[in-house]
Amino acid sequence: MAVIWYPGHMHKAQKQIKEVMHQVDLVIEVMDARIPFSSENPVVKELRGPRPCLKVLNKSDLADPAVTADWLHYFSQQEGIRAIALTTTRKGESRKILGLCREMVPLRVQRGEPVRTMIMGIPNVGKSTLINALAGRAIAKVGDEPAVTKQQQRISLGNGIVLSDTPGILWPRMEDLNCGYRLAVTGAIKNAAITFEDIALYAGEFLLQHYPQALMIRFKLNELPVEAPELIEAIGRKRGCLRPGGVLDLHKASEILLKEFRSGKLGGVSLETPAIFDVLEQDSGESESSLHPVD
Repeated sequence: MAVIWYPGHMHKAQKQIKEVMHQVDLVIEVMDARIPFSSENPVVKELRGPRPCLKVLNKSDLADPAVTADWLHYFSQQEGIRAIALTTTRKGESRKILGLCREMVPLRVQRGEPVRTMIMGIPNVGKSTLINALAGRAIAKVGDEPAVTKQQQRISLGNGIVLSDTPGILWPRMEDLNCGYRLAVTGAIKNAAITFEDIALYAGEFLLQHYPQALMIRFKLNELPVEAPELIEAIGRKRGCLRPGGVLDLHKASEILLKEFRSGKLGGVSLETPAIFDVLEQDSGESESSLHPVD
């Protein structure tokens, strides 16, 4: 699967961010707690330069809590980085960000100056939902499809915090095959740009290896299939995905698996752990696309 998705508005957004970054004290990068590695846009690090960064592992209710704890520890070891796991749908939880922003830029606070923040992240990680939660009102447009925000806006959050919103941006081309698959599984890439069967097979292989019990419970399987194609078929038969003549509708069965994963009905599932960085370092330049899903 080659994922190439870099709409014109994303290129424009990156240019605009560069132009205003000198006015920013702190960058808030929103990531998907299920895929912190794949949803950490390397362009953000390049654009923010030496500024401190608060990494928000959003949708943590959908991720494996033990793995999320590992990620928080990993990021806490990096200079200038703080990390927090959030579920923006839980009322009041996102307000913790305001206090962290003030802690990370103490000189601005001491001088009585507003802390100028910029929120960034790839599409569909919940950035707009987070902004609305922070502001306490509907400011940013929210949608279940990626790339809803198309232009920058500046928002006063009170408590001495000013926030600049940006459109979700992806890097120009994702060369890493596994990275693209994981982004597609979580919904960061528009459904129109992917093949459901292909993505569901990838998700099925990973789940069979790492969360087999979740599959058996959710889909009421008496026996766990060995391979991903068998899993998709079993799900299809359990859920009645049959075409005229009793032919199995693999597209519909694949869609069910992905929707169940994305909605959290399989329980907390994480597709990556910090060990992914160790794997990349050990292979010294070998593309991760040659690897199996990383545990």
